[in-house]
Amino acid sequence: MTGLKIGFLGGSFDPVHFGHLLAAQDAYEQYQLDRLIFVPAAQAPLKPQEMQSSAADRITMLHAAIGGDRRFEISELELQRSGVSYTIDSVRQFRVLFPDDQLFWIIGGDQLPKMNLWKDAAELARLIEFIVLERPGHPARQTPDIPGLRLHRCDGHLIEISSSELRQRVRRGLALHYFCPQKVVSQIKARNLYRQLA
Repeated sequence: MTGLKIGFLGGSFDPVHFGHLLAAQDAYEQYQLDRLIFVPAAQAPLKPQEMQSSAADRITMLHAAIGGDRRFEISELELQRSGVSYTIDSVRQFRVLFPDDQLFWIIGGDQLPKMNLWKDAAELARLIEFIVLERPGHPARQTPDIPGLRLHRCDGHLIEISSSELRQRVRRGLALHYFCPQKVVSQIKARNLYRQLA
């Protein structure tokens, strides 16, 4: 296939942390991607109560995290569309925007068994390939029965950090150092994010 190899990493990024950034870098390097685009969700369909900061704050934190790294970009496509962010809707739009390129959606191995719950999974499998990030030595064994699904395994430096854990740390007055880039920590403090329960 001609064209570029473009990877997309979706999520709430509320807040973005080193787990997200390592996942992006591992996929970028192992599959020699030309571009990697972070796609923050307006509202995640399987985590309806997930968002606790505004779209503007999440975008600002993403820019703070990847600023100056030319490998990475941010798409506000899902935020501009608003409502529930279904991967299929974004992939349809990206397929129109990048008709001649090879497109990859990056997911964690924990998401793989749930893919049959995704909206229009069969069409999704037809439109885009998937890079599945696995913990080294612990392959994701449950592959969903979706016709035409194209999976590419990627050994990732996956670390046990969750955005919900980080929000809880803020509420408990604990530091976020070594979980997030310092510029993200500074943004959380400056905006007084996650202090209150949503």
